[in-house]
Amino acid sequence: MKSFVLHCLAGAACVSSAFSEPLFNGKDLTGWKPDGADVWTFADSVLTGQSNSKKQGSVLWSTEKFKDFTLDLDFRFSGDVDSGVFLRTPNDQIQIGTSRSLKRDMTGSPYIGTTGKYAVEAHDVKGNLKEGEWNHFRITAKGSHYTVELNGKQVLDYSSDTAAKEGGIGLQVHPGVDMKIEFRNVDLVKG
Repeated sequence: MKSFVLHCLAGAACVSSAFSEPLFNGKDLTGWKPDGADVWTFADSVLTGQSNSKKQGSVLWSTEKFKDFTLDLDFRFSGDVDSGVFLRTPNDQIQIGTSRSLKRDMTGSPYIGTTGKYAVEAHDVKGNLKEGEWNHFRITAKGSHYTVELNGKQVLDYSSDTAAKEGGIGLQVHPGVDMKIEFRNVDLVKG
């Protein structure tokens, strides 16, 4: 089911500008494929990624490919978690939770796989990220330019040298971590 996204300006009428598409059908993982361990479940409109007893990792990839888009999603976690959202390639990831290499929270920051480093650090995350509660990400990818909003506040404005022109969207359970992360309301606007 597609729904309109409304943009409203103060004192002006709301106008419809785009269609928002849910990326999950509300019942199962149709349209998504795990790359790695079978650690993903979908129930009651919530996608859960939970590490198995061997702490194997997995990225759940959309089978549909995207160019430019705005992705809205809610996520929730407690404790030590290392997750993220991959943008069109396994190389470019927006981090959720603790960086294994830096040993601190890097939520909203772009991790670039080929360099093994965070290109820049997201700002204004501390105090805005609510552990154990639902948080909202809005990630916009226009060509190589990424912006990230966390709970309505922009925390990242970054241009990637390694962005892919087209590809899937991936959600991660990091290997070697005993963790659980939940996602809901995963919607996308193309263009």
